[in-house]
Amino acid sequence: MSITTINTTTMNFQTARPQSRLEEMKHNLFKQKRQISLERAILYTESYQQTEGEPTIIRRAKAVAHILDNVEISIRPGELLVGNLTVRPRSGILSPEMDPYWIVKELDTIATRPQDQFEFLPADQKYYMEHLYPYWAGRAMKDYINDQISPEIKEAVDTKIIHLNQTDKGQGHIIMHFPLILDNGIQKLVDLLEGKLLANPENTFYKAGLIIYHGMQRHLERYAVLAEEMANNGNVPAYRQIELLQMANMCRKLQHDKPDTFYEALQLLWMVSIVGQYESNASSLSLGRMDQYMYPFYQKSLDDGVPMTFIDEILGDFYLKTNDVVKLRSEASARDFAGFPTGYTVALGGYDKYGQYAVNALSFKMLDLYQRILLPQPNLSVRINDQIPRRFLRKTCETIRIGTGIPMLFNDEVCIPGFLSQGVSLDDARDYAVVGCVETTVPGKTYGLHDIALFNLMRIMETTMYDLENQSDLTYQDFKQAIITKIDRYVKIVTDGANIVDLGHRHYAPTPFLSTLILDCLENGQDVTEGGARYNFSGVQGIGEPNLADALNVIRTAVFEKHELTFKELVELMRSNYAGEDGEALRQHFIHDFEKYGNDHEEVDMEAAEIWRHYALELGKYENVRGGKFIAGAYTVSAHIPLGDEVGATPDGRKAHDQLADGGLSPMVGYDHLGPTAVLKSVSKIDNTLAVNGSLLNMKFSPNTLKGVVGINKFADFLMAFTYLKIRHIQFNVQSRETLIDAQKHPENYASLVVRVAGYSAFFVDLNKHIQDDIIRRMEHQL
Repeated sequence: MSITTINTTTMNFQTARPQSRLEEMKHNLFKQKRQISLERAILYTESYQQTEGEPTIIRRAKAVAHILDNVEISIRPGELLVGNLTVRPRSGILSPEMDPYWIVKELDTIATRPQDQFEFLPADQKYYMEHLYPYWAGRAMKDYINDQISPEIKEAVDTKIIHLNQTDKGQGHIIMHFPLILDNGIQKLVDLLEGKLLANPENTFYKAGLIIYHGMQRHLERYAVLAEEMANNGNVPAYRQIELLQMANMCRKLQHDKPDTFYEALQLLWMVSIVGQYESNASSLSLGRMDQYMYPFYQKSLDDGVPMTFIDEILGDFYLKTNDVVKLRSEASARDFAGFPTGYTVALGGYDKYGQYAVNALSFKMLDLYQRILLPQPNLSVRINDQIPRRFLRKTCETIRIGTGIPMLFNDEVCIPGFLSQGVSLDDARDYAVVGCVETTVPGKTYGLHDIALFNLMRIMETTMYDLENQSDLTYQDFKQAIITKIDRYVKIVTDGANIVDLGHRHYAPTPFLSTLILDCLENGQDVTEGGARYNFSGVQGIGEPNLADALNVIRTAVFEKHELTFKELVELMRSNYAGEDGEALRQHFIHDFEKYGNDHEEVDMEAAEIWRHYALELGKYENVRGGKFIAGAYTVSAHIPLGDEVGATPDGRKAHDQLADGGLSPMVGYDHLGPTAVLKSVSKIDNTLAVNGSLLNMKFSPNTLKGVVGINKFADFLMAFTYLKIRHIQFNVQSRETLIDAQKHPENYASLVVRVAGYSAFFVDLNKHIQDDIIRRMEHQL
């Protein structure tokens, strides 16, 4: 075991590091079953019981500070960075202040449900039912939202045309302005807030921010004391004693001073994340352009002589910690977001403010280290444009070849013009990053509500068919116009519903700590939920474009051009779910004898393009309650399976309740038979610039395709074709069908197999059979 001396401007320490540290920590992270932890909920409730009558934002701040002061803390074996939501790894924490009801319904099933199971200890169940539920029932955000929902919105939800999200948990889907705190430190922000409060003594936002920042300083002190106590334990090896004492010193320094080293900056970055999680318990508090804002610290540490082995260990520790946070969701939500898409998303590369490609040594290091960690988080992405250095493009391809689905690709040539079309400045548009799964945002300046609602276009088409089945003089254009008219009606309804949820978060779940790290909130003295951010969007995903294109092509051709059957006969066939031999024969005819989206067929692809364009532009006519715009997305996460379950038989050959096309813009599973470049050309016909909230294209390649230097070069050329065709997003599974089938049959042999699900990766064995089957059936392409 070697001893290394590290000298920096702020510390001088010796430490011995076992080579197996990261492997041991990775093993420890997953060796216990996931449990529900009540600790945050208990402490939050204790505080709320003591602050009755005070403004909500102050109550929230005091509750977070109470958690930071009293939550049990630990420093796990081998850790070099402190801060864990729970002592037990990968525990799910509850937010009864948002929705106390769903957990009651799932009390006895959460450990055995089909997706994302958690143990719920009997004693904790009892405490929840006797203490937490009685307090929050009638007081929660969910109560407000339910009370505000109009009959019209309820009808749209009940008929499954729209889904309102974020009604039972924190909003998240945001990137804080990390450079603000990394470049200044906690105390300077405290001083800034105190100055603002002096000038605005009644401003509750500034008061709330100060309460949490002081709590954060005390939380760091708690870790400093714990590290010292552990170091003074006579059973601790000498090298670990040195590490613990340096961790204690670092925690004390960061209470007041800004970080100087890469190690200190990573520690502060992670502590900011932990405080944000305690505040809102939200998914997708993403990390932004980490290779850009962390690079000065990285380079300084290298210049100071910090060994690369130590850099790898602290960054590796950070990577592991992002996998320690898992989101506890209701069963319905877990179906839509299966496999714990926590959303520690990072964007690497891309244009800088001068329009030049910004890549550095840390960009390469983050991909290199991921090849060693191989876990679902952090959810790395690479921004691509026509200036990307070939060396970095090859490194990206080599990382994708490993087969975990990481990184995904985002096209600057589409994302930047999309933001410009929404009034974002050029500098800010060039600085975009990825939040959550595939949503794009301007880090530190945007409150985007990127996952506020889903809009099922296939249900629009299906209900329109039944509305018009008895119209004898119906033309195809009449039918299309009826779909357009219904889209317009329900777009208005979904925006009304989304605004109610938006107000629910304003009234019940402001986030003062997070908001202090969103530019303009400090100047405005307003929380993000009040509209304090520079940019305010609300994103609604239009779902089902590929299936809709295929179905419309069959309707147009079979009914109105070739007159193979009448429109009423087609509707009756759908109602019967293709019953009988004749029905099945027609279903096979619709599947095999009509062109399908994903094969570069102009007429079919333009059906999707036309409907998508209308939906996106119609949505953009509406304003949210923060004075911002509604923007369209085209992605499903893993909701294409439950959303398909809500749609009856359709003319594209789908039987009732079968899944929809995966991803968002991906062809229907198995229909893309003309190869990967044909897929790209189909997707390119849809105006990707309009998908400002994000779009999703899944593709699967045979591992042999990326084999060797030749394979990497061919794949790199394919990615450049993706760039030139102006497609917003793409991601890959590089796993053979045989491997996935064997993993499904013998999960005990594939515990570490990570695959791409949607805008995120997950452990294959953690996914339910429906999602596993979907991934297996996706077309396996070759170049």
